Amino acid sequence: MTRKEAMRQTIQADNLRSLGFTREEAAQLRRISMTLRRWFELECGDGNGAIERDETTGIPYWYNANSRFIEAGDRRAYTRIADRETGARKRLAAIMEARALRVGSAHVTLATYIQTDPRGAALYILRPGDVPEGKEPECYYSRGLCVY
Repeated sequence: MTRKEAMRQTIQADNLRSLGFTREEAAQLRRISMTLRRWFELECGDGNGAIERDETTGIPYWYNANSRFIEAGDRRAYTRIADRETGARKRLAAIMEARALRVGSAHVTLATYIQTDPRGAALYILRPGDVPEGKEPECYYSRGLCVY
């Protein structure tokens, strides 16, 4: 890790701590963001395949693009994988709930926004006022605190 990267991570952790998160929660939020970003990258696919969810059960599968010689629609091209996205979302909800219980009314209520485009950070912490009244977070999420 370079000095610049270490400074960036320290500043991010300090910003999260100023919002009422503990140092451990700040580190967990960073890991959640990295997990989600990688998941979204794999949903878009790499040269070897992509993550696909079963439409009826919601179970994620890895589609092996190198199995192109297997007949179309053959289930052998799909391998069931761990659902890291759901786990990361559950951990995020637990951290936000723990923070809300710990700080109570001493701090403002925060919201989260998960950006599913893999070309940037996946997690943003939104403070009141970051998103104008009546507007959608999809248009204003970059005003929040980026966790990457």
